[in-house]
Amino acid sequence: MKVLTRSGNPDVARALANIVWLGLERLTQIAVAIVISGLLARYLGPDAFGKWQYANTLLLVIAPITWVCGAEILVPTIVDKPPAQTGAVLGSAFVLRMGVSVIALLLTWTWIGLGGTDPVVGAMLAGLAVTMLFREPFIGVINAWLQSMTYSKPQLIASMTTAIVKAALVYALVRMAAGAASFGWLWALEAAAIAGALVLYYMRRHGGALGWRFDRTLFKHFASAGTVFWIGLIGMYLFLKLDRLMLAHRVSFAELGLYSAAQQLNENWIALALMLSQTIAPAFVYRVTETAQLRRNLLRLFAMTAALMIAGAAVLDALGGFIIARVFGPNYAGATDIFRWAVWLSVPAGIEAIGNLVLLKYQARYVLLSKWLLALAVAFAVNVFAIPRFNGYGALIGLAAGYVAAASVNFYYIRFRLRA
Repeated sequence: MKVLTRSGNPDVARALANIVWLGLERLTQIAVAIVISGLLARYLGPDAFGKWQYANTLLLVIAPITWVCGAEILVPTIVDKPPAQTGAVLGSAFVLRMGVSVIALLLTWTWIGLGGTDPVVGAMLAGLAVTMLFREPFIGVINAWLQSMTYSKPQLIASMTTAIVKAALVYALVRMAAGAASFGWLWALEAAAIAGALVLYYMRRHGGALGWRFDRTLFKHFASAGTVFWIGLIGMYLFLKLDRLMLAHRVSFAELGLYSAAQQLNENWIALALMLSQTIAPAFVYRVTETAQLRRNLLRLFAMTAALMIAGAAVLDALGGFIIARVFGPNYAGATDIFRWAVWLSVPAGIEAIGNLVLLKYQARYVLLSKWLLALAVAFAVNVFAIPRFNGYGALIGLAAGYVAAASVNFYYIRFRLRA
């Protein structure tokens, strides 16, 4: 690690060190996700595991509601403001996010109480939904501050530690033959632990005091300027989870469990591209002012991301049968082919994530909104045709079509914005 800090460019050194920690965290999360998925899949069985995955899908559709004033607004604001204003920036963002998160949680619990979904799914979702109180108001705000410094190590260490503890607790609950609904509360406990650790770290870096304060002007700016990005992010996550939402109305929960098992492993791999783009954005995109240098950086990032995603997908494709059998057991053999096709979605997903950085740099919120609405519409149209004919494979075709549509908008904007 010390070798990385000897680079002549401090931004490059920080970014490289950040990438190392990112890699360690992602490997840890992938390992933990594999262990937990295997434990739950074998313990719950395909039907209940399908319900567990559907509850997680519902959470990931609801959670973007709490993403008002996202990192694409918050990180550039922290970078642009003097250090004395950091407390006001973070405090104003916290008030806005916490208010929205409380409302989202209460609406979710009300919907569950009124019988809006399967009772078992609702019981699982009730605990999972509590994570909204910690993820964006605490973890998201402090992580934006860390991203602004290209220094995600504290968040990554907290995430790795709590993930390992969560895996141990899942194993304990399985041995105790706990009810399916109890597992959702472990995710809430994990989010609370990460939030507490990051708050303590922030306070230690600021003389033992949190120092966050509410600023009406910043609050209004975040609420208004972030709205278009916010709606765009909701569209993005609807697109990412549209496959399972539409499959749930066409197949049984057991079949959904097979598809979700494959996709859960795949999404941990795709998340690498998204986290990689986040950690390199400040040094290689956001802080670059010369158009020619930015173009060169983007070409390198596109090439690096494509090479990484292709190499990884090839390995996962070759080992698909082995991975599914070892993680989920013989009852999930039907997930193998889905997984082998799904891993190749990481290539367009990674390319799209890098292109998206330019939209965020120039705050092209209406382009971002249009992009994800287009991707959502394309995926929906393809799913309507493909899912009844090909089931899970049809859902993968819809995702691929949506990624291509989103990446096409990115390339068009980059060509327009960075023209010589």
